[in-house]
Amino acid sequence: MGLFSKLFNTQPSLDENDSAQFAVTWKKLENTSQLDAVEELSKEKFVAIFKHSVTCGISHMVWHQFQNEIDFNNDHIEMLYLDLLAHRDVSNEIARRFQVLHQSPQLIIIKDGEVVHHASHSAIRISNIRKLLEEH
Repeated sequence: MGLFSKLFNTQPSLDENDSAQFAVTWKKLENTSQLDAVEELSKEKFVAIFKHSVTCGISHMVWHQFQNEIDFNNDHIEMLYLDLLAHRDVSNEIARRFQVLHQSPQLIIIKDGEVVHHASHSAIRISNIRKLLEEH
């Protein structure tokens, strides 16, 4: 494996035995009406929204790195995916409703109807989700 492949590994970091234990199901966020359900669900567990621009190389790299490092499941966190090019209106409503400036790529984590963490670009890290899950 070349240096480039090692730096930008797109293969899952988990072996087959671990993958079922750490399987995360992503749900698509496609319309603003879903945000009411996001707020309600956040009263039961964390809700993470990953905003991704499918034509941006940086966003693509962050998305794949994020995916490859996931080592938890949906028991305590709902994972939502937002395609910014297809649904910019949803991103705008997220910014308005949750008072978080739009960025891409961006990770927003909501609990009890409030943003408890947000990050963009290289600051998007699985370790931040792990820390929140461990604290609650």
